[in-house]
Amino acid sequence: MTSSRRTLTPLVRLARLMAFSALLGATAVHAEDYSDITGLLKSGKAADALAKADQRLASAPKDPQLRFLRGVAQADSGKPTDAIATFTQLTQEYPELPEPYNNLAVLYASQNQLDKARTALEMAIRTNPSYSTAHENLGDIYAKLAAQAYNKALQLDATNSAALNPKLALIRELFAPGRTPTRTAAAPAAAPVAARAPAAPVPVPAAAPPATPVVVAAAPAPAPKPPVAAPVTPVAEAAPAAAPVRAPAAEPVSAPPARSDSASGADTVAQQDVESAISAWAAAWSARDMKNYLSSYGKQFDPPGKQSRAAWEKERESRIVGKKHIKVTITDLSVDVKGDKATARFHQAYDADTLSVASRKTLELVRSQGRWVIVRESTGS
Repeated sequence: MTSSRRTLTPLVRLARLMAFSALLGATAVHAEDYSDITGLLKSGKAADALAKADQRLASAPKDPQLRFLRGVAQADSGKPTDAIATFTQLTQEYPELPEPYNNLAVLYASQNQLDKARTALEMAIRTNPSYSTAHENLGDIYAKLAAQAYNKALQLDATNSAALNPKLALIRELFAPGRTPTRTAAAPAAAPVAARAPAAPVPVPAAAPPATPVVVAAAPAPAPKPPVAAPVTPVAEAAPAAAPVRAPAAEPVSAPPARSDSASGADTVAQQDVESAISAWAAAWSARDMKNYLSSYGKQFDPPGKQSRAAWEKERESRIVGKKHIKVTITDLSVDVKGDKATARFHQAYDADTLSVASRKTLELVRSQGRWVIVRESTGS
């Protein structure tokens, strides 16, 4: 039990619980009950929270929100087996919700059942491909699996969990189920991103012309090596004689590279503009400057889960403005520009109040009225 608590100590900060039970049509419990239990969990009174959840469930045994909170309280009370049973039942009855799968993974990982943890997280991502927490947790699981395999290969002590303990986040909030199935439709969006990957090698052929002069330079090199064979030398000279005649014809063809240089210069400027736009987006996010943050997204932006733009903006504002501190750091930025479209991939470190997470992120941008704006956003790619 001690190791389980230690694993679950750096958990994501409790967020305000949404009263979505009416959407599921399975409860008569008021939102105040959820808030009371959540308050007890925030105060570290897991046993009291568990007792209250059980008390409320006596009159509403099918209420999914209460059952979810009971699972969290069981985990915080050092009862991982009970929590696993609770979240497992929720995944069976509400397979479209990713949160129970995620929490199962955290509990399995605390028991070093990494294969089960990986399976649970893959199910969470399958139900909601845009679920960043599951992607981040899955990355930690893969890291620990890799570390264990490395230890076995080197015949090291694989039981040293202190250095390999994954920093997994137990989710404290169930989101509206209506979003989950629709977000699954966002999965095809990954295809266009992947389809652009081959575009990166296209500039490489431009390097082909330089290869020709290298071969020409190599021709004189062999000449100094066989100075003893004087008769052979003239023969070697005859060969170059034919080569220069054709070489000049090929050399003028190298004129197009001048165009590619100017094109690459334009691409470089465009890449710098995209990088500046992304830096401004991250800075506005960090400063909780909603005006500039939201203006970083174009009119064509596709909100996750087929939300309306107004609903998405309201949700983002509630999550950003409510924080006391936010810091977004971008590293390993790669930008691919094609005309008025660009794809940016980078590593994002997000630090807000008591939550710190890092993940890969992809932004798709378009040039609109002289500035680059975001039209699609995905995590874990």
